[in-house]
Amino acid sequence: MESKLFKYDDALPLEIAGELPGFQLHYTTLGKINAERNNVVWVCHALTANSNVAEWWDGLIGEGKTFNPKEYFIICANVIGSCYGSSGPLEINPITKKQYFLDFPTVTIRDMVLALDKLRLHLGIDQIHTCIGGSLGGQQAMEWAILHPFLIKNLILMATNAQHSPWGIAFNESQRMAIMADPTWNIEATDAGQDGLRAARAVAMLSYRNYEAYWNTQSDSDIEKTEHYKASSYQIHQGEKLVKRFNTHAYLYLTKAMDSHHVGRGRGGIKNALSKIVSKTLVIGISSDYLFPVREQKYLAEIIDNAQYAEIDSFYGHDGFLVEFKAIAEIIRRFYSSLSNH
Repeated sequence: MESKLFKYDDALPLEIAGELPGFQLHYTTLGKINAERNNVVWVCHALTANSNVAEWWDGLIGEGKTFNPKEYFIICANVIGSCYGSSGPLEINPITKKQYFLDFPTVTIRDMVLALDKLRLHLGIDQIHTCIGGSLGGQQAMEWAILHPFLIKNLILMATNAQHSPWGIAFNESQRMAIMADPTWNIEATDAGQDGLRAARAVAMLSYRNYEAYWNTQSDSDIEKTEHYKASSYQIHQGEKLVKRFNTHAYLYLTKAMDSHHVGRGRGGIKNALSKIVSKTLVIGISSDYLFPVREQKYLAEIIDNAQYAEIDSFYGHDGFLVEFKAIAEIIRRFYSSLSNH
């Protein structure tokens, strides 16, 4: 595994916020590109992930697994707006020579994809064998397949949608309200708003899982208990975990970017935009996903030409795309087997 930094010195035009005066992307690669340069697997990560895809998707990536670095050149880049080495609100503004914080420009999913495409060009990649992503990662992969229809040979979209729903936006806004209620939020400091971020993550967990998941994993066996519930401890623990590894400013920007996702904007609507996708497409839904319900994935499979749809029966809810490795691997295996050109 190699971890690298790509620096782009020219201005990056942004969809709604002017431009970013240069940027950098932290990215990780596994394996080697072959002589034909046709074995690239590009993974687009979800909301708070980093570029080390072999760490957080180890059930799919590694020797002997679905995406084997002995066979594929696997790449994952941390998106702009995040806090894992790519340009975001914690980076230094080259104009003011100070950290951006809330002066960082608003970025959309399309902006993220435009930055990824600059990295692709830098690496001399003319074809992506498979572009895969779940949730916000799926939103990026979809945008990329629309932006450059003949770039991506195989497109795998998991637990994602063509536009972020009012339900999803409401969850994200509730999380941002929690952050902004933190009295330290307006302080220009790296650790500002951390109590708000803890609360925001607790809110998010309710959308990532569901009633059944909590009942199956967080029930208390002690019928006499009247406080210190297992479910309560779980929420606190999840909030603390995120605060230790993520930044509040980045979280705010990334949730806003997710809200901005609408492939039909400026393209004559969703159907017209999805009609531009020519990649062999696999769409995967998760039966118990309350945040991105399967109706959204079925719609994608219905509109994208010749797309295949598969559904995972899981009680993990939206988080199923990060947990159900065995089922995902089998679905992808069948998808590849069905393609005569694989």
